[in-house]
Amino acid sequence: MKRILPTVSTLAALAFIALPFCPARAADDVTTYQTQGDFEDVAAEIEDAIVNKGLVVDYHGFIGDMLARTASDVGSDKKLYENAEFFQFCSAALSRKVMETDIANIAYCPYVVFVYEATPGNITVGFRRLPAGDGRDEVNTLLDGIAKAAVANQ
Repeated sequence: MKRILPTVSTLAALAFIALPFCPARAADDVTTYQTQGDFEDVAAEIEDAIVNKGLVVDYHGFIGDMLARTASDVGSDKKLYENAEFFQFCSAALSRKVMETDIANIAYCPYVVFVYEATPGNITVGFRRLPAGDGRDEVNTLLDGIAKAAVANQ
Protein backbone atom coordinates (compact mmCIF):
# COMPACT_ATOMS: atom_id res chain seq x y z
CA MET A 1 0.00 0.00 0.00
CA LYS A 2 2.85 2.39 0.67
CA ARG A 3 4.10 1.99 -2.91
CA ILE A 4 0.69 2.88 -4.38
CA LEU A 5 0.32 6.08 -2.38
CA PRO A 6 3.35 7.90 -3.83
CA THR A 7 2.32 6.82 -7.33
CA VAL A 8 -1.23 8.09 -6.90
CA SER A 9 -0.07 11.41 -5.47
CA THR A 10 2.50 11.79 -8.26
CA LEU A 11 -0.18 11.17 -10.91
CA ALA A 12 -2.53 13.61 -9.21
CA ALA A 13 0.18 16.28 -9.16
CA LEU A 14 0.96 15.71 -12.84
CA ALA A 15 -2.73 15.94 -13.75
CA PHE A 16 -3.03 19.21 -11.82
CA ILE A 17 0.01 20.64 -13.60
CA ALA A 18 -1.25 19.53 -17.04
CA LEU A 19 -4.82 20.80 -16.51
CA PRO A 20 -4.20 24.30 -17.91
CA PHE A 21 -2.85 22.77 -21.13
CA CYS A 22 -5.99 20.71 -21.83
CA PRO A 23 -8.31 22.27 -24.42
CA ALA A 24 -11.50 23.75 -22.99
CA ARG A 25 -14.82 22.43 -24.22
CA ALA A 26 -18.42 23.10 -23.43
CA ALA A 27 -20.40 20.71 -21.30
CA ASP A 28 -22.21 17.85 -22.98
CA ASP A 29 -25.53 19.59 -22.35
CA VAL A 30 -24.69 22.48 -24.71
CA THR A 31 -25.92 22.35 -28.30
CA THR A 32 -24.19 24.59 -30.83
CA TYR A 33 -24.46 25.35 -34.53
CA GLN A 34 -21.84 27.11 -36.62
CA THR A 35 -22.29 29.46 -39.53
CA GLN A 36 -20.32 31.99 -41.52
CA GLY A 37 -21.52 35.54 -41.81
CA ASP A 38 -22.06 38.85 -40.16
CA PHE A 39 -22.41 38.66 -36.38
CA GLU A 40 -25.07 41.38 -36.18
CA ASP A 41 -27.17 39.59 -38.80
CA VAL A 42 -27.05 36.30 -36.90
CA ALA A 43 -27.88 38.02 -33.60
CA ALA A 44 -30.85 39.72 -35.28
CA GLU A 45 -31.98 36.33 -36.62
CA ILE A 46 -32.03 34.95 -33.06
CA GLU A 47 -34.19 37.82 -31.85
CA ASP A 48 -36.49 37.45 -34.87
CA ALA A 49 -36.81 33.69 -34.28
CA ILE A 50 -37.82 34.32 -30.66
CA VAL A 51 -40.34 37.01 -31.61
CA ASN A 52 -41.71 34.89 -34.47
CA LYS A 53 -42.61 32.24 -31.86
CA GLY A 54 -44.80 34.86 -30.16
CA LEU A 55 -42.28 35.36 -27.34
CA VAL A 56 -40.66 38.47 -25.93
CA VAL A 57 -36.95 38.92 -25.27
CA ASP A 58 -36.74 39.80 -21.56
CA TYR A 59 -33.06 40.67 -21.65
CA HIS A 60 -30.39 40.99 -24.32
CA GLY A 61 -26.97 40.62 -22.71
CA PHE A 62 -23.69 41.80 -24.18
CA ILE A 63 -21.35 39.39 -22.44
CA GLY A 64 -18.47 39.94 -24.87
CA ASP A 65 -18.48 43.68 -24.13
CA MET A 66 -18.55 43.01 -20.38
CA LEU A 67 -15.62 40.59 -20.58
CA ALA A 68 -13.58 43.01 -22.68
CA ARG A 69 -14.40 45.92 -20.38
CA THR A 70 -13.47 44.04 -17.19
CA ALA A 71 -10.42 42.09 -18.45
CA SER A 72 -7.86 44.42 -16.87
CA ASP A 73 -9.88 44.51 -13.64
CA VAL A 74 -9.35 40.77 -13.23
CA GLY A 75 -5.74 40.81 -14.40
CA SER A 76 -6.23 39.48 -17.92
CA ASP A 77 -5.31 40.76 -21.33
CA LYS A 78 -6.66 37.79 -23.30
CA LYS A 79 -9.31 38.62 -25.88
CA LEU A 80 -11.98 35.94 -25.85
CA TYR A 81 -14.50 37.01 -28.48
CA GLU A 82 -14.94 39.38 -31.35
CA ASN A 83 -18.59 39.50 -30.22
CA ALA A 84 -20.69 37.55 -27.72
CA GLU A 85 -24.31 38.07 -26.71
CA PHE A 86 -27.24 36.19 -25.25
CA PHE A 87 -31.00 36.47 -25.43
CA GLN A 88 -33.10 35.62 -22.39
CA PHE A 89 -36.82 34.94 -22.73
CA CYS A 90 -39.66 32.87 -21.37
CA SER A 91 -42.93 31.40 -22.54
CA ALA A 92 -45.81 31.72 -20.10
CA ALA A 93 -47.72 28.82 -21.67
CA LEU A 94 -44.76 26.47 -22.06
CA SER A 95 -43.23 27.34 -18.70
CA ARG A 96 -46.53 26.73 -16.93
CA LYS A 97 -46.90 23.38 -18.67
CA VAL A 98 -43.34 22.36 -17.72
CA MET A 99 -43.72 23.52 -14.12
CA GLU A 100 -47.11 21.86 -13.72
CA THR A 101 -45.34 18.62 -14.63
CA ASP A 102 -42.71 19.25 -11.93
CA ILE A 103 -42.56 22.47 -9.93
CA ALA A 104 -38.78 22.06 -9.59
CA ASN A 105 -38.54 22.88 -13.32
CA ILE A 106 -38.54 26.53 -12.23
CA ALA A 107 -34.76 26.06 -12.18
CA TYR A 108 -34.70 26.13 -16.00
CA CYS A 109 -36.59 29.36 -16.54
CA PRO A 110 -35.85 31.77 -18.17
CA TYR A 111 -34.49 30.26 -21.36
CA VAL A 112 -31.31 31.49 -23.06
CA VAL A 113 -29.91 31.32 -26.59
CA PHE A 114 -26.35 32.60 -27.06
CA VAL A 115 -24.29 33.71 -30.03
CA TYR A 116 -20.58 34.38 -30.28
CA GLU A 117 -17.92 35.15 -32.82
CA ALA A 118 -14.53 33.83 -31.71
CA THR A 119 -12.82 34.74 -34.99
CA PRO A 120 -14.17 37.18 -37.60
CA GLY A 121 -17.02 35.69 -39.60
CA ASN A 122 -17.18 32.39 -37.69
CA ILE A 123 -20.39 32.50 -35.69
CA THR A 124 -21.61 29.98 -33.10
CA VAL A 125 -25.22 29.88 -31.93
CA GLY A 126 -26.36 27.62 -29.15
CA PHE A 127 -28.22 26.86 -25.97
CA ARG A 128 -27.97 24.68 -22.89
CA ARG A 129 -30.30 21.67 -23.18
CA LEU A 130 -32.58 20.88 -20.29
CA PRO A 131 -32.57 17.30 -18.96
CA ALA A 132 -34.94 15.06 -20.90
CA GLY A 133 -38.45 14.32 -19.65
CA ASP A 134 -40.92 15.98 -17.30
CA GLY A 135 -42.15 18.35 -20.02
CA ARG A 136 -38.66 19.75 -20.67
CA ASP A 137 -38.35 18.10 -24.08
CA GLU A 138 -40.71 20.70 -25.55
CA VAL A 139 -38.44 23.49 -24.24
CA ASN A 140 -35.43 21.81 -25.88
CA THR A 141 -37.37 21.63 -29.15
CA LEU A 142 -38.20 25.34 -28.89
CA LEU A 143 -34.58 26.33 -28.16
CA ASP A 144 -33.25 24.09 -30.92
CA GLY A 145 -35.69 25.57 -33.42
CA ILE A 146 -34.64 29.11 -32.54
CA ALA A 147 -30.92 28.30 -32.83
CA LYS A 148 -31.41 26.48 -36.14
CA ALA A 149 -33.49 29.31 -37.57
CA ALA A 150 -30.73 31.80 -36.77
CA VAL A 151 -28.07 29.87 -38.68
CA ALA A 152 -30.36 28.71 -41.52
CA ASN A 153 -30.75 32.21 -42.89
CA GLN A 154 -27.02 32.80 -43.42
